[in-house]
Amino acid sequence: MSATQDIVAKLWKLCDVLRDDGVTYSEYVTELTYLLFLKMMAETGQERRIPEEYRWNTLARAAGLAQLTHYKHLLTALGDPEEKDADGKPKSAKDKLVLAIFENAQTRLRKPANLKSLTTAIDDLDWFDAREEGLGDLYEGLLQKNAEDKKSGAGQYFTPRPLIDCIVRLTKPQLGERIQDPAAGTGGFVVAAHNRIHAENNELYGLPEGAAERQLRDCYTLAELVPDTHRLCLMNIMLHGIEGDAQSMDTLTDEGAGLPKADLILSNPPFGTKKGGGRPQRGDFSTTAGTSNKQLAFVEHIIRGLAPGGRAAVVVPDNVLFEDGTGRALRQMLMNWCDLHTVLRLPTGIFYAQGVKTNVIFFTRNADRSESGGTEAVWVYDMRAGAPSYGKTRPLRAEDFADFEAAFGDDPHGRAVRQDQGEEGRFRCFTREDIEKRGDNLDISWLRDAEEEAEDGLTDPDDITAAILGHLREATREIEALVLELEGEEEEAPAAVAAE
Repeated sequence: MSATQDIVAKLWKLCDVLRDDGVTYSEYVTELTYLLFLKMMAETGQERRIPEEYRWNTLARAAGLAQLTHYKHLLTALGDPEEKDADGKPKSAKDKLVLAIFENAQTRLRKPANLKSLTTAIDDLDWFDAREEGLGDLYEGLLQKNAEDKKSGAGQYFTPRPLIDCIVRLTKPQLGERIQDPAAGTGGFVVAAHNRIHAENNELYGLPEGAAERQLRDCYTLAELVPDTHRLCLMNIMLHGIEGDAQSMDTLTDEGAGLPKADLILSNPPFGTKKGGGRPQRGDFSTTAGTSNKQLAFVEHIIRGLAPGGRAAVVVPDNVLFEDGTGRALRQMLMNWCDLHTVLRLPTGIFYAQGVKTNVIFFTRNADRSESGGTEAVWVYDMRAGAPSYGKTRPLRAEDFADFEAAFGDDPHGRAVRQDQGEEGRFRCFTREDIEKRGDNLDISWLRDAEEEAEDGLTDPDDITAAILGHLREATREIEALVLELEGEEEEAPAAVAAE
C-alpha cells in the first residue's frame, strides 16, 4: 500500500468515530476539506494566504471546548470577506481561494473530543511521503473513497477514474487549449486533462516565459452548481496546481452562456429533470429552451460552447439517444452542427451500481461553425452486451477500455482509419442516412444485451441494493419527465389554438 492509500484509509476510518456526532459520510468529507486545507497550507508553505490567528498550528494546539469554539469562529471568519478587527475596522483583503472554500462554512461537530481526534490524527499522518506522492492524489483518493461508499450518496458527483482516463487518452488535450467542464463535480475531468498536459510537457518546465502561468490560470474553466461539491472541486484543483476559473454557478442560466468558448469540453452532466420542473434560463437556447430535462440542455450548452473545430466527450444516459420530441430535435442539431463520430455504450454498474444505462458521445464542432452537414456517419461501440458484473467485487479497470481505444484510433477527432466489425463484433458504422431511417434514434444495439444476466451475477449486498435503487430512481425519473412534458403540452395548447 502506498503512503497515499494508507493516509486515505486512515482518514476514512475516522468517520466511524464521528458518526456518534451525527456526521454523515458526505458531511465528513466536507469537514475534512476545511481541516486538510489548513494543514496543507502549512505543509506547502502557503500559510501567508491565511490570517495568522486562523492557521493550522493555532487550531491544532488548542483543546477541549476552546478548540471547538475557535474552530467555529475560524470557519465563519475565513468565509467572510468583510470581517472586522476588534476596533470594528475592516481587515485586509482576503485570498479569493480561501474565501471560496470557506464560503458559508459550518461544522457539524458537536463534541470537542471528536475535533481533537481529527486534528491529532491529521498531524500524525506521514506528510513527507504524502508530499512526495502528491497531495492532489491524496485528496482525489479521499473523494473516490467517498464516491465508492454507497452510504455517502456521492457517486453522482464522481465519474470513475478509469473512464475519465480513457476519455482523456482519446481526446488528447493539448498545451494552450481552453478546456471546459460545465458540470464539473469534484473536477476529475479537468484534473486528468491537466495531468496529461503536465506529464507530456516536461511538467511545464522550459516553456516560453509566462506560458506555464497562462496554462494554469487561463486554460481551465469549471462550473458547478452544488455549493459543497464546488468546495471539493476548488480544493481538488488547487492541490493539483490549477488556478483556473472554477465558478459556483448554474450553467443552464445566462451565466453559462458567458463561459468562454472551449477547444475541448469533457463532462458528465447531472441526470434527471431540473429542480421544480424549471426550464433552462438561457436566452441563446433554441432546441432545449422548453424542456426540464437537464442532460438534453447540457448537450445543447456543450454544442454551443465549442470553438470552431473544438471537440467534446460527454457522458449521457440512454434517453438522450432515443427520446422523441426535444430529444430528437437535439440529436438533429448535434449531427448538423457537429461531426458526431463515436458513441460508446457503457456497461451498467460502473457508476457504483446505480443501474442507469449510460454512454459517451464524442463529437467535433464544424470548423466553419456551419449548422448543417456535420455528421456523415456514426460509429457505435457496444461495451455493454456481455459485460462483467461491475461493482464492489469487480471494479472498472483501465484495461477494460483497451479494445475500444484500439478501435477508436489515434485521432482525437475520430478520423483514424476504422474497421466495421460486423454483426458479431462490437464496433459498427452507421451512415447518416441509416440513422435518419431510424427516426434519428441513436440507441443502437445488435448484440444480445446480457444486462439482466450481469446483474444476476452480483454477489455483494451493497451492489445488489444499489442496482435495485438505481432502477427505481431511473423509473421515477422517466415518470417525472413524462409528467412534465405532458404539463408543458397542456400549457402550450391554448396558445396554439389562439394562433389558429
